[in-house]
Amino acid sequence: MAHVDPGTTQPTTAELFNRLTDQSRQLVRDEIRLAQAETQQKVKHGILGVAEFGVAGVLALLGLGLLLTTAVLALDEVLPAWLSALVVAVVVLAVAGVAALLGKKQVAEATPPAPERAVAGVKQDVDTLKGNRS
Repeated sequence: MAHVDPGTTQPTTAELFNRLTDQSRQLVRDEIRLAQAETQQKVKHGILGVAEFGVAGVLALLGLGLLLTTAVLALDEVLPAWLSALVVAVVVLAVAGVAALLGKKQVAEATPPAPERAVAGVKQDVDTLKGNRS
């Protein structure tokens, strides 16, 4: 049995409940702030990545145009110009179709970004409050 010092007073149940309520509110606020910060960081990186992909895409498109022009001019040596352009266009459209199908598959498998650490923290907090200490 624990010895209680007669000079100190023990908090009442109501005081303990008020402390628990205040600490729970603060914990929820902290978890929300963590989720916001984590989400903002992910969005920032996503925007920068999209911008960089945009620049790369424009440059790649220009380079591809030059390569396709080169292919048409090279085929023009053995075929009429219109047929050379048609052959190159059919090949490009076939490659575009395959890329579209692969892209559709990847988008279907994508999951939305979520603040994983914050979600894990909330789950741990709920378990702790329920008494399932780990």
